[in-house]
Amino acid sequence: MDDTPQKITTLVGREVYSNEGVFVGEVADVRLDIVDRHAVTGLALTQINEELFGDLVRSQKGVILPYRWVRAVGDVVLVNDVTLHDVIEEMTQPKEDDPDDPAVA
Repeated sequence: MDDTPQKITTLVGREVYSNEGVFVGEVADVRLDIVDRHAVTGLALTQINEELFGDLVRSQKGVILPYRWVRAVGDVVLVNDVTLHDVIEEMTQPKEDDPDDPAVA
């Protein structure tokens, strides 16, 4: 495995799949925490799988998945399989330390 550091911008445009092979979306941007952790904290996805997200994001442009759900990054990004309940909970509950944290873009 190549451990060479990569530019964050290389994530943009990559397709995101669950570890079960279900298309989730495409990375449009990344969320960074440059104050405390100096790390990627989320992936902003567009062209999302409407079957997965349903009416929840119909009028929205995309979603932000927490980076902790990422299992691997290569030609595509693999994320843990999550239930729709997990996605809804994550997107509707702002972080306690950031009440303005929008999960649905």
